[in-house]
Amino acid sequence: MAILPHRGIAGENTVANLLQIARACLVAAGGDGIDARIDAEILLSHATGLSVAALVADADRCVPGAPAAAFRNLVARRAGGEPVAYLTGRKEFWSLELTMTPAVLIPRPETELLVEQALACAAGRRGLRVLELGTGSGAVALALAFELCGCAITATDSSPAAIAVARANQRRLGGAVAQPGSGAVEFRVGDWFAALPEGERFDLIVCNPPYIAPHDPHLRQGDLRFEPHAALVSAHDGLADLAKIIADAPLRLTPRGALLLEHGHTQAVAVRDMLLQHAFTAIATCRDLGGHERVTLGIWGSVA
Repeated sequence: MAILPHRGIAGENTVANLLQIARACLVAAGGDGIDARIDAEILLSHATGLSVAALVADADRCVPGAPAAAFRNLVARRAGGEPVAYLTGRKEFWSLELTMTPAVLIPRPETELLVEQALACAAGRRGLRVLELGTGSGAVALALAFELCGCAITATDSSPAAIAVARANQRRLGGAVAQPGSGAVEFRVGDWFAALPEGERFDLIVCNPPYIAPHDPHLRQGDLRFEPHAALVSAHDGLADLAKIIADAPLRLTPRGALLLEHGHTQAVAVRDMLLQHAFTAIATCRDLGGHERVTLGIWGSVA
């Protein structure tokens, strides 16, 4: 593990010096220069309680011993690969600041496409029943609660620890997720649809399931090494959970209800084929900002 050098002279604990040393440490550990700068600023902000803007504006500020030592420790852990979101306990998603712990997957910017497409499906419709499967931190469900008015949102996860984080996020956000939407999310513990009473149906189901193949080398790189394995990996080349959700969804959707799935950028064809095999119609795939096929949706039953 890389160690951030200790500076014994108080004058050398300036914001500028600490950030410079931290960036060098993170780059030496294999980080990208731009990412290293951003990570260092976020970690120093967390250690000092000052905003990044305040730190950048006052680069000659001397950081006291305790927060400087805390910052060194955070940088050393980051150099060892620990995700910034776990080190700070925070991650922004859809302009909502969420609590993060190693019990939950860190939400990616790509997953905001899932929220965007769900909102497009719900546009102009009130009283919808919405289900998110595998909610983790609650990021998608709470983003939908923030945006949708008059909709009942349910979110499930097989991990009690993840559901505890999601409920904590809902409590902490409070009124933030109630404006302009209802903010009413009911979190339930259970494996996919098993958390639901028999016969309960929804107008819209969204899910970002595990879709990384067990042998994928990326699992041994970067943040993925520290995230919950069960939230990342699925059998049969990453398609097992997607296949199960698609097969079971018709019993949980109302007529002309929509199923939206995030998946790996090479899996769109397989997901479309599975939706077609289970009688979904109006099947379409949306690309993320990187141009990758990322979210596929289908309508249960005829759209006529």
